[in-house]
Amino acid sequence: MLRPTLAQRRALLARRHLLAPSARAATTEQVTRALLALHATDAATVTLSAYTRLAAPDLADVERALYEDRTLLRMHCMRRTLFVVPVEDVPLYHFSTTLDVARRERASLLRLLRGADTPWDAARLAAAEEEAVAALRRLGEAGATEISAQAPLLGEMITLSPGKRYEARQRVGGWVLRLLAMDGRVRRGRPLGGWTSGRFRYGLAPEMAPMDPAEARAEVVRRWLASFGPGTTDDVKWWTGWTLTAVRRALADVGAVEVALPEGQGWLLPEDVETLAGAGAGAGAGAGADEVEPWAALLPGLDPTTMGWKHRDWYLDPGHRSLHFDTNGNAGPTVWWNGEIVGGWACRPDGEVVWRLLADRGAEAAAAVEAEAARLQAWLGEARFVPAFPTPLARELTHG
Repeated sequence: MLRPTLAQRRALLARRHLLAPSARAATTEQVTRALLALHATDAATVTLSAYTRLAAPDLADVERALYEDRTLLRMHCMRRTLFVVPVEDVPLYHFSTTLDVARRERASLLRLLRGADTPWDAARLAAAEEEAVAALRRLGEAGATEISAQAPLLGEMITLSPGKRYEARQRVGGWVLRLLAMDGRVRRGRPLGGWTSGRFRYGLAPEMAPMDPAEARAEVVRRWLASFGPGTTDDVKWWTGWTLTAVRRALADVGAVEVALPEGQGWLLPEDVETLAGAGAGAGAGAGADEVEPWAALLPGLDPTTMGWKHRDWYLDPGHRSLHFDTNGNAGPTVWWNGEIVGGWACRPDGEVVWRLLADRGAEAAAAVEAEAARLQAWLGEARFVPAFPTPLARELTHG
């Protein structure tokens, strides 16, 4: 059985995830396709993930793709998480993943709304959705506040955690629009602020042609293996958020080939097995299979590479996990050297990019990280941001 080496896995990561300087991309669309999707729960991640992988980083290119050409789109899909995906792949993720997520979200929202001052049921929620769609037909692209002003049900307030010290009042509109987006009826457009803003305008979405969910899941897994493979069944299940049965069927449908990994049974696409085996996987795997130029990268919180696998020991020291991830599994900003997380970084309120190495990889590594930090600080200019999910190391670095 083929046993991909650590060097091979890290070299594949460097090239496929566009992290080696020679692998960097020309456009934000190319970055997104290489990684399948960019995490977007923290709005800043989208721009910073693209920055790291672009040969000539340009905020204007990110905004062009998202808001002018609209070749990229924000949507909830894997693990109920907000991602940016290529617009042509929206049906793929919608029918493989988001429809099931939307069903669960609808049930959860109805349970929440039953506790409102005026209890809601499915019919009332459906009426609110139609109000929102009708408002968007009149307004075009608009923010939640504008939409709610023309859709009375969306303007209703409910009390969250009544009687608790953290009791709060919130409009229904945001939840309804989120659910409409999951159903594929509306889409997020431009943010209401700059590139770090997490509040967006909404617009009506074009109708999608139906797609067989099993075929969609198989194609998602094929692409995951092409970008993230080799990986285990657990890795695929964690990344997609699907049931184990669905993952196993998709792996079978793409003809995934079993390989041996330190963390257990792994999978590769047939063509990748042939490439690695033909290069001599157990003995250095020539033809560049385990060779790539030295590289350093400062990846943002929730970056797709950091979040790409459930089993991370091959690129993250288990002793450092609690410094780089919060208790919910959200990754903070990480420093990488040659396919390994070796430290963390942060942007301080005064704009200084600071970093700390947790593993000593020599003078070349330290110099390369320092150069990347200086490059990022120069590119950020007057921009400031903090991770939406601060981790212990990120908090410590931010506040000095």
